[in-house]
Amino acid sequence: MKIKYVALIGLFYLTAVSNLFAQSTINIIPQPQELTIGKGIFTINGETEILFMEDSKDAAILLQDFIHKGLGSDISTVLSKNQHSGSIIFKKNLKFDKERYELQVSKNGIQIIASTNTGWFYGLQSLKQLFPVSFGVSPLEATSIDIPEVVIKDVPRFSWRAFMLDEARYFKGMKQVKMLLDEMARLKMNVFHWHLVDDQGWRIEIKKYPLLTEIGSIRPSTQIGPLHWDSPIQSAEPHSGFYTQNEIKEIVKYASERHITVVPEIEMPGHATAAIASYSWLGTNKKKIEMPTKFGVSEDVYDVSDPKVYQFLTDVLDEVMDLFPSKVIHIGGDEVKYTHWKNSETVQAYMKENKLASPAELQVFFTNRISKYLESKGRNMMGWNEIMGHQLHTYQESEDNNAALGQELAKGTVVHFWKGDIALLMEAATNGYAIVNSLHTETYLDYDYKTIPLSKAYAFDPIPYNLDPKYHDKVIGTGCQMWSEWIPTNGEMHFLVFPRIAAYAEVGWTKKENKNFENFKLGLKGLQKYWEQRGIYYAPDSSIENEETKK
Repeated sequence: MKIKYVALIGLFYLTAVSNLFAQSTINIIPQPQELTIGKGIFTINGETEILFMEDSKDAAILLQDFIHKGLGSDISTVLSKNQHSGSIIFKKNLKFDKERYELQVSKNGIQIIASTNTGWFYGLQSLKQLFPVSFGVSPLEATSIDIPEVVIKDVPRFSWRAFMLDEARYFKGMKQVKMLLDEMARLKMNVFHWHLVDDQGWRIEIKKYPLLTEIGSIRPSTQIGPLHWDSPIQSAEPHSGFYTQNEIKEIVKYASERHITVVPEIEMPGHATAAIASYSWLGTNKKKIEMPTKFGVSEDVYDVSDPKVYQFLTDVLDEVMDLFPSKVIHIGGDEVKYTHWKNSETVQAYMKENKLASPAELQVFFTNRISKYLESKGRNMMGWNEIMGHQLHTYQESEDNNAALGQELAKGTVVHFWKGDIALLMEAATNGYAIVNSLHTETYLDYDYKTIPLSKAYAFDPIPYNLDPKYHDKVIGTGCQMWSEWIPTNGEMHFLVFPRIAAYAEVGWTKKENKNFENFKLGLKGLQKYWEQRGIYYAPDSSIENEETKK
């Protein structure tokens, strides 16, 4: 990181009496690519104006509202191409990429320069971190606020910076989702990966198939106790919940206003028990099953040889695509128990008819059909790296892994790497696939802090050290995953997500050579105060490192 210390000044806090600055280092999360600190300050008061052009109006209004909440008085927004001293100006530079911005604070004013609303929005997030932490929570007694002189030139390292929430296992609801979207936006994360479908719950209304939520969103009890997949302990309480299509639209709009794309995950061909419990003809044995009360891999999988099942899946995808404008649709594709296909006479006949030698080939063949369908609708498919046909699980036999015999995953697919030898990621890169690296040992938020302490989360590099540089651009980013099998309450979710989400945000945004864990921890102190004000139950410093990393 290029830092010119003309004078070491830092984040300032406001007392109830007057504007006073406390000497410290400016720490913005995620760390900008280039930060220059100057000597002066710019004072915002009731006379300050916000100047904008028509296409930066949204960002100008956001800033006006933020300052109003902090000072308790309005400042003017002016549609103007002219610049003058004492103003906050949103300027346009058409040479900038979509997410690039430049923030300039001098004694004469503030400029936020970008080419799109996304860039101005990100510049605004950095500017907010130059204000006192408490600013905007409630009006202050002071009538002005001083902002330190800085120049920030910034652009993200990766285009895909995701947070995933699994609501199939435990439904969290709109209030929690909006809170997570707010915090993602503050950290410049741009993809909300929404895991809405799995064995233990179907959480999205599909109008053509109402039983998916009438039956599939309710389980009579839930496995509880310590994290142990075979635990016999059950809660007597049923669990339920789903989003109506109108609620989905509201959340998608809310995310879009924060420059976040919502990528839905509709699991297929495995993790299908909730759907099969709703419509028994979807499964391989065509028998009625109950909603599962234990966590783990599915009791049955979709019968991909049945034209009615394919029609069901495309019908569901049609309604999903009507709700989500995302160019990428995630189909899961992980943890398919091939024994169900092996034991099905119709599936075996289908494999023979299509010259498919193994269940792995069948999965790739099916996945490519779905990919082709999505492409016909102008979308791209994404799935966990099993969609390439690799054997990753002990319940798959060695002879299952013959995907290379005649089946190649459709080009244009985004491979979501989560498990297996890193060589599999490198294979995907060399074969031309876009990759999101979410290796579970580094990015799973349901893992406790002993397994993934904050320092380990921060140190993760989505690009493997031995990947040939000519393939680096195939790794388009990373995601952190909040799986919720053992996370029934909001407080438990908060504890595991915060503060690690901030570390993953910096992994996705900041160039590796610009990262500094000690500086990050200093900046984290302000975020922790902010989260406390927001009612977010983040893990305290005493919990975020294991004993080994403390030494």
